[in-house]
Amino acid sequence: MTSRREQLRSMFGQQEAAPHLQRKDSAATDETAGQGVPRRTVAGSVKAMGLSLDALNEQVTEARRLRESLARDERVVDVDPALIDPSPYADRLSVGPQDEGFAALRESIRDGGQQVPVLLRPHPHAAKAGRYQSAYGHRRIQAARELGLAVKAIVRPLTDIELAMAQGRENAERRDLSFIERAMFAQTLLKNGFDRNTAQTALSVHKSEMSRLIQVAEAIPRHIAEAIGAAPKVGRPRWQALGDALAGEAAQVKARDEITSERFRNADSDRRFQMLFSRLTRKPARKRDETVLRGTNGHRIGALSVRGKGSVITLSGEAGEGFGAFLAARLPALHAEFAAARPFERQPNRNFEGD
Repeated sequence: MTSRREQLRSMFGQQEAAPHLQRKDSAATDETAGQGVPRRTVAGSVKAMGLSLDALNEQVTEARRLRESLARDERVVDVDPALIDPSPYADRLSVGPQDEGFAALRESIRDGGQQVPVLLRPHPHAAKAGRYQSAYGHRRIQAARELGLAVKAIVRPLTDIELAMAQGRENAERRDLSFIERAMFAQTLLKNGFDRNTAQTALSVHKSEMSRLIQVAEAIPRHIAEAIGAAPKVGRPRWQALGDALAGEAAQVKARDEITSERFRNADSDRRFQMLFSRLTRKPARKRDETVLRGTNGHRIGALSVRGKGSVITLSGEAGEGFGAFLAARLPALHAEFAAARPFERQPNRNFEGD
């Protein structure tokens, strides 16, 4: 088994020393075999470093394989964007006008040309022979399409799994997906028959994180996620809270009303999230049972509002100056008249003059 030092030397171009190191390690093993040498315990930090080296070595190997493949038989070709269909496994929610960074990318390609090729595969359906599906580079393809330019691409036969893996690697290395985009991408892969392990590998997430992604994707209807967009500043806790707020038919009606409004469509993605979240979580104003009080001439002179077990009388200017004091002076007599009309109700032993 190749030692860590050999891996490091191999990655940094020092392969010539590997045989010597291997022989030295083997000799040391032979000399100490059976001599009761205590077995060393590997510290957690060293194990973590080993795992990091494994991941780095895998990336270097993949990069080397790609370079060798390009040098051998793959070349960059110009492809008409009209012949390119999107990946069947959508991974982005903000494309074109909804993507805040798209305009800058398009202008960069307009001024300096497309610097990085996209990856395509021949369309797998026989009925679409001569067409392609994109593995990654969807934004570059869209920019070229709008600019009327050919797309610089590498065309490689890919299985569905290889296509999904290529998308995941590209997103991790270039422009990371937002949380909701990763959640929807994970759900898309599972709905298209990929197992969880494959989806986890494509997204470079652990099992627990995969579960959280799926949980949010199931709580947020896709049409609502697409209406909001990538919302790059919004993390998992707030998406989970939005999913909770969307429960119930009444919430769905409010959401439909909000996402179809003009002010919602004109806002950026993060703002759209906040607008919908605020709409769904806003506490309704406390209803008050209010009765308009009118004089004999029909004009409004005030209002009576019932608040729980109490009531509040509000007088308007139409009641006349001093009417409030007049009413306060008449209240004891009015209350006595009210109490007399309810003889069977126990009356509190209170003295108005003492209040």
